[in-house]
Amino acid sequence: MAEVPLKALVSHLDALLESPRYADYGPNGLQVEGRSTIRRVVVGVTACLELIEKAAKLGADAIIVHHGILWGGTPTLTGSFGRRVRTLMRHDMSLIAYHLPLDAHLELGNGASLARRLGVKDLLPFGIHKGMAVGVRGVISPDASGSPVTAASFAARITSTLGVLPLVYPYGPAELRTIGIVTGGADRDIEQAVAAGLDAFLTGEVSEPTLHTAREDGIHFFSAGHHATERYGVQSLATHLEATFGIQCHWVDVPNPA
Repeated sequence: MAEVPLKALVSHLDALLESPRYADYGPNGLQVEGRSTIRRVVVGVTACLELIEKAAKLGADAIIVHHGILWGGTPTLTGSFGRRVRTLMRHDMSLIAYHLPLDAHLELGNGASLARRLGVKDLLPFGIHKGMAVGVRGVISPDASGSPVTAASFAARITSTLGVLPLVYPYGPAELRTIGIVTGGADRDIEQAVAAGLDAFLTGEVSEPTLHTAREDGIHFFSAGHHATERYGVQSLATHLEATFGIQCHWVDVPNPA
């Protein structure tokens, strides 16, 4: 079984995702240090206790996630946070997390990985957060039948791809050609999609003002779930790591309807 030093793996990911460029909501990269050599990695969306316990059963040396456990200030090692840290350390597993850098990457990122699955091409950076583009915009490929893409047909494409029924505000043009995608909790970025003249905007979450913006500014809005829209970046990263280092990577899903 191939192996890679932990420091080399983290250095590679930091450089690949250009994590030092991002002012994020928490630290990117290595959050909890475990054993020094990595052979088996588990990837998932969020470093919840269930994911950590499943990784331990799989014999993982490290876990790579989009949502780590350190946000803002340093919390006390109590409650659910303490249980996560204790479980990681008991099994000598490292926790590696990339938030905005994984959203943004034009090849492996959440937005780009989701866009490709939905038949969106000609991707460009889109969606500014903390001074950096963290999503993508692109052109929607026609439906398999060759028919123009409508709000209903694109919603069906989301359902067949993600396995979720999206919330749809169908207030844009009859035919969808362009779309902006920022995964997770980026409903307010609909305003950036409007400013860019896009036909549609897709994200994970929705808030009360979103309906009014979509209706009044004439744009389609799709909300497909925070977790559901952010499953694909870590999977793309796993494929990259297997090809680069030859280590074993396992995708573990802990479903979350939010």
